[in-house]
Amino acid sequence: MMQVFKIFISFLPWSLKRFFLQKFFGYKIDRTSRIGYSWIYPSELIMGKNARIGHFNVAIHLDKLQLDNDTIIERGNWITGFSTKTDSKHFKHQIGRISELIIGEHAAITKNHHIDCTSSVYIGKFTTIAGYRSQILTHSINIMENRQDSNPISIGAYCFVGTATIILGGTTLPDYSVLGAHSLLNKSFDEPYSLYGGVPAKSISKIPKEAKYFTRINGFVD
Repeated sequence: MMQVFKIFISFLPWSLKRFFLQKFFGYKIDRTSRIGYSWIYPSELIMGKNARIGHFNVAIHLDKLQLDNDTIIERGNWITGFSTKTDSKHFKHQIGRISELIIGEHAAITKNHHIDCTSSVYIGKFTTIAGYRSQILTHSINIMENRQDSNPISIGAYCFVGTATIILGGTTLPDYSVLGAHSLLNKSFDEPYSLYGGVPAKSISKIPKEAKYFTRINGFVD
């Protein structure tokens, strides 16, 4: 019955949908935010002012999904994880693990990306997950221990992540960085104002601090 109820809510006009999501699921959704025809059912949902989730997105099996003010998730993204509320033995050894996606203000996730939030994924303010078909993957099999394992991912503020990239668990992309298209990020970096790229990704060059992408005050790029 709950699945039928969720389907019913998903196709309601937005004002009614927002009412039901807040009343029956306890979600915190600002009156100026909006969700399109999408399947968005994390345990906890927080949407700030003017935050928007477009059509045909899926966000399930998460402890928390948080979009700060003016954040956008465009169309056709698959966002999933492994909730800590399950009774499964997977990841029980990871005390303190949180299955969550936190997106800073004016950040954007474009179209057709896959984000695995078995552990925490943080995307900083004014950052763009651009293009299509990137994969952000926090979990894998630990070969030495022969068990499922996961590690958080942190993508800094004012970053640009190019199309069809792969970002693995335990990595950090620093503030004011560009990750080139088709790159594999499998380790953490700490130098801002840099272009990273390749398989695996490495530091390629510095980017001037005056680059207008790094100084914009609105997330949307004309």
